[in-house]
Amino acid sequence: MPNDIAATASKGREWIIELAGTAKYRFRLAKINRIVPRENQYEIKIPDATPEIIRRHALTDEQALLAIVRYNRLIDIFLGVTAYSLQNHLRTNIPGVGQTETDEVYVAVRRTGEQFVVPVQAKGGSDQLGAVQLRQDLALCTHVFPHLTCRLVAVQFKKAEDVIVMFEVTLQGDELKVLEERHYRLVPAGDITSEDLEAMRRLK
Repeated sequence: MPNDIAATASKGREWIIELAGTAKYRFRLAKINRIVPRENQYEIKIPDATPEIIRRHALTDEQALLAIVRYNRLIDIFLGVTAYSLQNHLRTNIPGVGQTETDEVYVAVRRTGEQFVVPVQAKGGSDQLGAVQLRQDLALCTHVFPHLTCRLVAVQFKKAEDVIVMFEVTLQGDELKVLEERHYRLVPAGDITSEDLEAMRRLK
């Protein structure tokens, strides 16, 4: 925001821009709510299943990230479900919100038969994950998939492309809260030692 607008926000709050219908937007004063990776989080080693041709020809950080998540089945691993990519860049019009776009949408099932819809937001480079887009994903779940359990997921690279940070978030009151955070380091299978396996066995 321009400085003269940002300066009107009270301490600990900021102005955000939200969709308010078709081709309509509104300013809203909200608590500063950033989703940032923890620096001291344990990195879980996962055998890298990304095809070399995908890494070579991925066009953007965001698209590369989504492809890496898909080929390594990180949604399945992170959420403990069997997940299937339904659509990339899903656009839809939501009453009272307007047109939204979600980076990728998965549908999933777990051993009890419960089914899920999993909208995924991806950030590459130095971009930070924000609450506005994740709120729109929640609205998407409610409007388009009302009979499926919604699980909001955000992913980003952690400094280097071989570490993927994954968050599951939820809405508590007016704020987004992190339910789970995991850091996955993609490595050749031979780089996972017996010591690594023992350490990861103790994770919960």
